[in-house]
Amino acid sequence: MRKIALLVIGFVMGCAVSTAQEVECKTFHYATNDGVELYLDRHAVDMTTEKPRPCMIFVFGGGFVRGERNHEYYHRYFEHLAKEGIVVATIDYRLGLKDLGSKSGEKLGIRGMIDAMTNAVNIASEDIYSATLFVLDNAEEWGVDPTKIMLSGSSAGAIASLQAEYMRCNDHKLAEVLPEDFRYAAVISCAGAIYSASGRPKFKSAPAPILLFHGSSDSNVPYNRASVFGVGFYGSKYIAKQLDKLQSPYMFYSAEYIDHAMAGIPLIYQCDLIVQFITDYVVEGRKQRTVVDASMWDGEKRPTRFTAKDYLKTNYARKAE
Repeated sequence: MRKIALLVIGFVMGCAVSTAQEVECKTFHYATNDGVELYLDRHAVDMTTEKPRPCMIFVFGGGFVRGERNHEYYHRYFEHLAKEGIVVATIDYRLGLKDLGSKSGEKLGIRGMIDAMTNAVNIASEDIYSATLFVLDNAEEWGVDPTKIMLSGSSAGAIASLQAEYMRCNDHKLAEVLPEDFRYAAVISCAGAIYSASGRPKFKSAPAPILLFHGSSDSNVPYNRASVFGVGFYGSKYIAKQLDKLQSPYMFYSAEYIDHAMAGIPLIYQCDLIVQFITDYVVEGRKQRTVVDASMWDGEKRPTRFTAKDYLKTNYARKAE
């Protein structure tokens, strides 16, 4: 484990992208689920290629309340990946908590919040599977390698991405729509977690290589875990421990005293690290464990312990914007 300095403000190095290639964005209708029309944007350079390319399905954040697939905040990430020869498919998904944005978890009642969260996570995962099937159906035309389809997400999108892979590994009925021999090639999670309403989650089979970014002072998504009576979210630190037991390849970028900003920082300042992860773990198939323990030399020490009630208040005890 190695110690490096993390500068949240004042970075002078961003995603070093080439201007030689133009990234084309084209929109496709990929599914209609429960009457909701779902679209994806494909970001890619010249589609004519002799060698099939990896594909990244990206899932935006917003607490399952808000967000959009084409928000300008993410464009730099999309362009960087596309110019590295990766086809990016950034998707819509149903926002299961959209109508709860102005209510607190307490007012909803415990059972109501559990049911709402379970539904939100499930339908987001279901939409990810629909997008995956669409990419598979168009893989040959798009020049995509069907064995190198990856998931990437920020905040709620990271939760949905991790959940989709967890459900696939655990033979969840929603994952049955995927081809029997299908496997995701990787998952890149920026401040994500796995949600469980039935105790601590355990992978039934080893997942794809996972890149976990998380700040230890995150009061939006648990860095480790937050649960009550077996219901809650299990974050990056918990997931890394599970992957250790399975001897499953992963990289954990742990940022001390950083809050939920880690849902976005990697998409701006860690593009090269993400590409290197894809090269090492997906393209070259390295089976290794990498832990980066990042800390601020002169940063503010923030709280690192939160209750399940704290997480609910941070996310939902405010008016929807």
